[in-house]
Amino acid sequence: MAIARGIIIKTPDKKFSDAERIWKSQCAPLMQKQKGCRVEKFMRSTESPDLYISYSEWDSMDAIEGYRATTEHATIQSEVRAIQGSRAVVWTYEILD
Repeated sequence: MAIARGIIIKTPDKKFSDAERIWKSQCAPLMQKQKGCRVEKFMRSTESPDLYISYSEWDSMDAIEGYRATTEHATIQSEVRAIQGSRAVVWTYEILD
């Protein structure tokens, strides 16, 4: 069953451009080349511009776990944590076709 994953990130005011740059240049390309990743989008809230969501769709939880086990993921996670204002919130959903 396909899986959708949303990661909600709150970023301090002065870190907006850093968050967008890191996600566009590092996170998204890495995720998009992972086996089982169907879609990866990075979205900024129009009501609260300090809130972002990384939205991705995967073939399975195994595919997500495979990605999360990479050294590249660990490096990016470290960089993102350095610029976010609070811990990210992760939601995982089964896609019901």
